[in-house]
Amino acid sequence: MRNNEVVPAWAGALAGIVAGAVALGVAQLAAGLIRPGAFPVVAVGDWVVDLSPAPLKEFAIRTFGENDKTVLVGGVFVVLALFTAAIGIAARHRRSYGTAGVLAFGAIGVAAVLTRPAATPVDALPTLLGVAAGAWTLSRLIQRAVTLAPVTTHSRVPSATHPPGTLATSAISLPATSATEPSGPSGTDASSTLATPVTESSGNGRSSAATDGSAPAPTEAERTAQASGTSVQSPDGAAASTDAPALTPPDTGGAGGTVGSVSAEAPSPIPPDTGGAGGTAGSVSAEAPAHTPSGTGGSDPAGAPGAVRGPAATDASGSALAAGSADAPAWGGRDAAERPPVMRAPGVAYAFDRRRLFTGAAGGVVAAGAAAFLGRSFGGAAAVDEARVNVTLPAAAEKAPPIPAGADFRINGLSPFVTPNRDFYRVDTALIVPQVDPRSWTLRVHGLVDRPIEITFDDLLRRPLVEADVTLTCVSNEVGGPYAGNARWLGVRMADVLREAGLRPEADMLLSTSQDGFTCGTPVDVVMDGRDALFAVGMNGEPLPVDHGFPVRQVVPGLYGYVSATKWVVDVKVTRFDRDEAYWTPRGWAAKGPIKTQSRIDVPKPNATVPPGRTTVAGVAWAQHKGIDAVEVRIDGGAWQQARLAAVLGPDTWRQWAFDWDATPGDHTIEVRATDATGYTQTSERTPVAPDGASGWHTIDVHVG
Repeated sequence: MRNNEVVPAWAGALAGIVAGAVALGVAQLAAGLIRPGAFPVVAVGDWVVDLSPAPLKEFAIRTFGENDKTVLVGGVFVVLALFTAAIGIAARHRRSYGTAGVLAFGAIGVAAVLTRPAATPVDALPTLLGVAAGAWTLSRLIQRAVTLAPVTTHSRVPSATHPPGTLATSAISLPATSATEPSGPSGTDASSTLATPVTESSGNGRSSAATDGSAPAPTEAERTAQASGTSVQSPDGAAASTDAPALTPPDTGGAGGTVGSVSAEAPSPIPPDTGGAGGTAGSVSAEAPAHTPSGTGGSDPAGAPGAVRGPAATDASGSALAAGSADAPAWGGRDAAERPPVMRAPGVAYAFDRRRLFTGAAGGVVAAGAAAFLGRSFGGAAAVDEARVNVTLPAAAEKAPPIPAGADFRINGLSPFVTPNRDFYRVDTALIVPQVDPRSWTLRVHGLVDRPIEITFDDLLRRPLVEADVTLTCVSNEVGGPYAGNARWLGVRMADVLREAGLRPEADMLLSTSQDGFTCGTPVDVVMDGRDALFAVGMNGEPLPVDHGFPVRQVVPGLYGYVSATKWVVDVKVTRFDRDEAYWTPRGWAAKGPIKTQSRIDVPKPNATVPPGRTTVAGVAWAQHKGIDAVEVRIDGGAWQQARLAAVLGPDTWRQWAFDWDATPGDHTIEVRATDATGYTQTSERTPVAPDGASGWHTIDVHVG
């Protein structure tokens, strides 16, 4: 088994993150083929939204605005990156740890996917495929990061330093030939074979190895020679090197010793079938006779004086070294024998390969990006965009009157009477915008009706279409907040469709469902009272933008969006409030949400610095389906003064207002309040957005100077 612990922690984290990216890319590709909502990141994000308490959701909307979903998805990706990095680090120690982490990652995704509305077992497939791809990628990257360390190999190489018949050593990288080291002779290991102390005397009159494990002491002649830099002639005529440290004592089994230059009396290297262990070897004298250790099957040359047995000299990595002259006797005889081509000591087999890891990681990133791109393409975004472009909306059977010239003061910084589509606020629960093809879209109306019906997009366009100017407002809008916008909508009256289905008298709620499973509860009496409640197909003269509900959404004047403005609507169940609940009701919001009368200061901006003199204070006010009758402004707690009002088309839109103020140097506080057509004037009492919308006067501070 490879030793993965040579991989540093940062490399394991990189491998884990890349594996996670591949898993998500494959999951998105599969989700694009099956159903975009089956992408686990979206499912987990939706899960987080469902489990988050209402105050946390309010904080997210208040802090991040329309970017709250982007922040949530980004947070999910950050958590996933940290989790997968930890998985990669764990996989360095044991690959099963990494596999277990990936499986846990997948289990969370599967649980989130299968708890989504209208989920089926098939929706778990993208997560499972992603988990499989991530586990495989992690394993491959860890494998690529581990490579064989350089080893010492032996061959017969004639050269100036190694004449024919001698063995040369070279360090090259070769694959290991076996997961285990060769055994010693007769089934024993090398260390046990070489561990026998030797006390035989050499020809120079001193023992070749001490019985107590210490190196033999140099003779007086050798010490003199070391000082003078000359060599000492042994009694048998062989010149002994004087600067060589002693051999590793034989009772260490060749392990962990230090070997320098070996004299003529030095024991020769171990035979090929023994497993020497690490030491540090120097050079071997060409005159050194080789002898077979006891029990190896060889024999000492008969009568050879000074015959010794001892461990092999080894290099720093633990590989045995061999060198000798052509006249040196081989193991078991005078003929030289070749050594094994690869001799690797245990514990030094593998090393970290940075280049292979980086190339593998780069390939994983490319694969993940390509899979994600294809998944988004297959998810239908391109097809739906093309279908939207090809939609031609019929002319309205009931047109809205032209917008009067006085409806828009055209003051710089003041919200225009008609909000451009690109600037219209968006608040919903869809982390990924549903892609609904109008060719396959249907609207089902059922429940407490006499004749359930199902309508296609073409059927809807063939019905009489109505234009209406309606301001929409989000219940999460703080006093003075930005979540309000006005548009000219085109659609079919919801009341006409309900009458066609045969609305039953006991019904008081319309439970509408969007394509992504969001539900909304709308009071029946509001829809049926004659106001322009629409199944809308157009917005400001064009098909609905995809972000705003294409192909069909609901628009109901006078109600906050969470109880009326279902986007991507596909189902309407006629029911009762005492039988069904919509998405937001059990999450701390009121079942019915009529819009509260509100006003807002657009200019100047809070904490702005304005020049002294005549200054225009301006903004918008709204009280949908009631209308705005008056707006008042107060400076520094003084008397309320009437603002002038812009023209208006009807009671369902906001209304611009403006007030000319003679500003004096210093710091000032500006307040605004509105009165609707019923005679109700905004209260000064500040209330939070939950459970049914904020109230209070919008107040700003400015500096004049």
